[in-house]
Amino acid sequence: MFNNKQLQILNSELDSSRIKTREKGNISLSYIEGHSAIETANNVFGFGNWDYAISKLEQVSQEVNQNQNNVVCYKAVVQVLVHSENHSQDVSREDVGFGTGVAKTLADAHEGAAKEAVTDALKRAMRSFGNQFGNSLYSKDKNHSNNGNYQNQQNYSQQSANNNYQQQQYNQSSQQQAPYKHAQDFSQLINLGLAVIQQGENLIVVGDNAFANKDVIKAHGFRWDTNNRQWYMNLRQVA
Repeated sequence: MFNNKQLQILNSELDSSRIKTREKGNISLSYIEGHSAIETANNVFGFGNWDYAISKLEQVSQEVNQNQNNVVCYKAVVQVLVHSENHSQDVSREDVGFGTGVAKTLADAHEGAAKEAVTDALKRAMRSFGNQFGNSLYSKDKNHSNNGNYQNQQNYSQQSANNNYQQQQYNQSSQQQAPYKHAQDFSQLINLGLAVIQQGENLIVVGDNAFANKDVIKAHGFRWDTNNRQWYMNLRQVA
């Protein structure tokens, strides 16, 4: 089915630069991005030698959170089909994925949830082709200590940012009559691998994937500072 070159690539170690992280509860989860998985499939199998189809896409839930944002969850089932070089043989894989969309408008929330669900299902279906598609990242042990120093550095940076924000929030709240919101209000951002820290009189969103999650960040009340190229919220808004 696969030639020697394809097998060599599939059996090689996953490049740590392709690994991203996000926080979920007290666990740091590692993953590869959807565009990275698709690019890898194009390089390994060839542009015309693989494709995928959405078998099912349905809404699971819909609600409005405490910030009056629409929260929508979708479930998707995606089938991946890989062909041999002469298209005489096929290999099919199928898996399920989930996605959550958070936005002020219901349409944007549906769009974000549907796209995330399809991407998640696609990546889960492709992981059966090996570590180049992040299969090892689904191991619970790997998620705690993924790729040694790389993962430890990411976890340390994320934890330091969160601890810094919580400590600064406590110090400020002791000096202000109006209490600040608890850091839990930003749990949606933290779950996306972002962090909220205090910088002067503003709260700043930091993280490698801040631009990719701009709709969620805006839904939490943050604004884009074109001069400093960062998302910010004045502390008076948080009071």
